[in-house]
Amino acid sequence: MFASLISQHSTSTDLRREEIASHPLFPEIERRIARHLIGIHLQTPRLSRLLASHRKWLMTQSLYALAMQRTPGDPLSGLTTSRFVDAMLELGEASRNTAASFLAELVAYKFLKCEESQTDRRVRILLLTETCETAMASWFLGHLDCLDFLDQGNRRAIAEANPAILKIAQPIIAHTLVNDKDWRIPRSSIASFLNSDMGGLVLHHLISHVPDHPDDDGLYEIGKLNLSNLGKTYMISLTNLKRMFKSGHETGLLGWHHQQRRGSFWLSRSFVEDYYHWQSAKFEVVNTAFWHSVETLGAQRTMPDSLQCTRV
Repeated sequence: MFASLISQHSTSTDLRREEIASHPLFPEIERRIARHLIGIHLQTPRLSRLLASHRKWLMTQSLYALAMQRTPGDPLSGLTTSRFVDAMLELGEASRNTAASFLAELVAYKFLKCEESQTDRRVRILLLTETCETAMASWFLGHLDCLDFLDQGNRRAIAEANPAILKIAQPIIAHTLVNDKDWRIPRSSIASFLNSDMGGLVLHHLISHVPDHPDDDGLYEIGKLNLSNLGKTYMISLTNLKRMFKSGHETGLLGWHHQQRRGSFWLSRSFVEDYYHWQSAKFEVVNTAFWHSVETLGAQRTMPDSLQCTRV
């Protein structure tokens, strides 16, 4: 099954971010992944709150990568509080207290569970719960779906037949993106959203309504946008929402056609292009990590039965 699915993939495995961002199907891909990520939020709103700011996204992907590195032969491997805190301090994404509190919140919400080490009772290993694993698998498969739509590939089918692909790919994705300047430092036009709690979801909402092309004035017409309703949908205060939109509105990157936030809402060409530039970096990295994982597993002469035709 594994080799057969790979042989069916006739498109290029090498996609550069510039190629992705300029592809005529990319606007549709962005709408699809935006709706997919909103769907994850609706299913697990507490978990999405731990992913919807850029800093928390980096923290969550990093801790998941540490958890993926746990090996049965090493009872002290994987995700521990000290290992995660050290990683965040090295990245400069959080203080020691912030990183520890973040883990405690995940444990309290049952996205992580504690296991006492059998060899060192002072160490508590943090394990992913099924809810957390399901959400990450959905995130990964959703991006593979979009890449398949771009080039008519079959990445998702390959990944569903081989769940070990996610275990190999996710740490690569996390490590690469936290060190990728295009992803790590979003352009200022979109930063006011990404640096705010739940701002990522607001961006997904806007992008899910972006048309393929701007109008004659270079504007992407979104339609009606009521901030009060938006706040209720994503559980964000009106004050926080206004703060997100303020910078873009003052610099002419977004706005409403009439005063007092009335009329149709629009996004400027530069705002959308900056968002696409940012997202294309992620899709390039996901694609590269996926094919690296396939090559790693394909190098094994035989696949364990447990990896055959097993869904994530």
